[in-house]
Amino acid sequence: MESVLLPGCTQAIKHPCSSFSSLSCRNNVRFLASMPSSTRRLRVLRNEMGLRFSKAKIASGWQRIISKVRERYMVKPGNVFGHSVEESLIEEKVTPMLGTDVPLKYSPGMAFPLGASEAENGINFAIFSRHASCVTLCLSIFGREKSQEICDGMVEIALDPEKNKTGDVWHICVEGLSRSGILYGYRIDGPQEREQGHGFDNSIVLLDPYAKLVSGRKWFGDVANKMSKFLGTYDFESMPFDWGPDYKLPNIPETDLVIYEMNVRAFTADESSELDPEVRGSYLGVIEKIPHLLELGINAVELLPVFEFDELEFQRYPNPRDHMINTWGYSTLNFFAPMSRYASAGGGPLVASHEFKQMVKALHNAGIEVILDVVYNHTNEANDRHPYTSSFRGVDNKVYYMLDPDNGAKYLNFSGCGNTLNCNHPVVMELILDSLRHWVNEYHVDGFRFDLASILCRGTDGSPLNSPPLAKAIAKDAVLSRCKIIAEPWDCGGLYLVGNFPNWDRWAEWNGKYRDDIRRFMKGDCGMKGTFATRISGSADLYQVNKRKPYHSINFVIAHDGFTLCDLVSYNFKHNDANGEGGKDGSNDNFSWNCGVEGETDDVDIIGLRSRQMKNFHLALMISQGTPMMLMGDEYGHTRYGNNNSYGHDTSINNFQWKQLEERRGGHFRFFCEMIKFRCKHPMLRRDRFLTKSDVAWHEDNWSNQESKFLAFTLHDDQFGGDIYLAFNAHDYYVKAAVPSPPHKKRWHRVVDTNLESPKDFVPEGVPFSNTSYNIASYSAVLLEAKP
Repeated sequence: MESVLLPGCTQAIKHPCSSFSSLSCRNNVRFLASMPSSTRRLRVLRNEMGLRFSKAKIASGWQRIISKVRERYMVKPGNVFGHSVEESLIEEKVTPMLGTDVPLKYSPGMAFPLGASEAENGINFAIFSRHASCVTLCLSIFGREKSQEICDGMVEIALDPEKNKTGDVWHICVEGLSRSGILYGYRIDGPQEREQGHGFDNSIVLLDPYAKLVSGRKWFGDVANKMSKFLGTYDFESMPFDWGPDYKLPNIPETDLVIYEMNVRAFTADESSELDPEVRGSYLGVIEKIPHLLELGINAVELLPVFEFDELEFQRYPNPRDHMINTWGYSTLNFFAPMSRYASAGGGPLVASHEFKQMVKALHNAGIEVILDVVYNHTNEANDRHPYTSSFRGVDNKVYYMLDPDNGAKYLNFSGCGNTLNCNHPVVMELILDSLRHWVNEYHVDGFRFDLASILCRGTDGSPLNSPPLAKAIAKDAVLSRCKIIAEPWDCGGLYLVGNFPNWDRWAEWNGKYRDDIRRFMKGDCGMKGTFATRISGSADLYQVNKRKPYHSINFVIAHDGFTLCDLVSYNFKHNDANGEGGKDGSNDNFSWNCGVEGETDDVDIIGLRSRQMKNFHLALMISQGTPMMLMGDEYGHTRYGNNNSYGHDTSINNFQWKQLEERRGGHFRFFCEMIKFRCKHPMLRRDRFLTKSDVAWHEDNWSNQESKFLAFTLHDDQFGGDIYLAFNAHDYYVKAAVPSPPHKKRWHRVVDTNLESPKDFVPEGVPFSNTSYNIASYSAVLLEAKP
């Protein structure tokens, strides 16, 4: 049974689900799947009927409907919940009006697949909600106009739990809808007891957790539309994406990866990129700069979050951070849809999906893999104090989030962002797996880095699990079997799992101990020599377990959160005042050293020392066993001026500065490129097994000396005799180091001396060296290669 809410009415006719009695739905048509018999004469959308909406003249269109109602049938005015309304019967054939013909019929539909899907007789909509009592599908027939506001003519179809529910899945199939461009969401009602864990609010049109595309504001950071609503949409009309006849996946062995962590928008948003303004900060912008990636020598990009997120989330209400724009994206709205505002020219979700595929195809054709930084640990729906119900909270809060039963079912906050996704609940686990498979099958991505992955190892009550179902399922999944899977093995609740992340010999880890220990040795901390040796050897103390390999250690000195490489050698303290949190945000444990002056300086000696230190770090990273990862911008020495938590700045603080790259191309950038290429040319630097005594000779007989900050060793190449001698000096004075004899019929060639100016600091072919010792400058490093 169906009903209609006529223009001018602010309340719906009473539905058995009492939650619908107070909805304000001006200019909405509401179709209810069941009604009391007294109102059954209000017949709308019978199977043979079609409604016509005027796209150009909505208001006049409604007047025509009302006129037709009055001609056909008139019921005495009555009072429904305090409002005077006219109950009317709309005839089945409506006089044609200007605009689009939208014939709508509906049937019970199917419970699977979840989300919007194309069925033989229409578009099927299915959504999980175990605790809901009423679910209403909301359709915006005409999408968004130039104002970006949702068209007032929204159709709402209430689902009958007797006909439109299977188990915990609500579903309906709607005929006559366009195969592309329709916006949709849900109003969902249920128990109101927040202390029992529920978060239902039927006044909000919710985003479908399984929406494959999301429509929001068109332009990134458009504050004029900061309260824009996010709705699901779909596209079953476009032709399948053409990956090309010669297209193939790179399938780069894990031993050979060199990862470049980058932000899609920040990579080309700055005008110094010299791209068309409508391409800057987009997926297409990345394509334009692939030559830079190839010149640098990396073969995998790790993209900061590209799932749909609301970059203006900090501006929803007055607060100390309401000047910020979330440019990092660690606040997911939906786990299936590519970020729509990374489309060129404000193209929207369909364009974003297409251009994302173009980007992946272009990167793959260049031999570069695509790894996504994914955030399955929390969502954008904030906390108990400032709740922002947009999807999961209103769909089924008790299922999707970890709650504290001993504290009024408030959110457990292991993410540090106000809520924690209930990852190991079977329903949530399946959503995550479906999302991952979608990105592999639909977008051809090559791997995933899981943000705060220790949360994936917590049970529904937040307690740590030894064998978490989700982590195991990801490791064992057939579709994901070709993918790199990387854990950030900690969370904000103190579950630190570096070296102990449940792995099934598949999971790699961000090695936070590598980062800290390399930093401490390089800046001259005492007692770090042995630990430094362990880290550059592949961290066998952490990963030589079962069938794990050195490449399961993702080695990094710098990542998106924390200091840039330039700032690591320029600041002793964080400078985060611009973030609006009084300097309380960001890590205090940076193990940084400013080389004598805090921040910017004109002192040439300090500038020279900082340059050496940056080269030292990069050299150590590229000769370490394991998988190296570097941060976008470090190849030219990007600075954030001491801000070690710059997530909210859509400015030059985060944006790649292409002019600076050009200015430093012949020096700093050249060294970085050459060092990456050197690693790729030498298999001994990227072994698939841990080092043995025959692989390395440590030129050290005093490991227990806590004051020693010098380490020298030789890596042996038994196959070709191309040994490599390396020495790192973190003392503040020169060290005269004995150089061992080269292999038979070989001589040493100096390839790297970080104390020398470019181009002498890196000579690819090497400079012949025949001395028996090398005088190594303070805070510098040397690499010699044995050649004929």
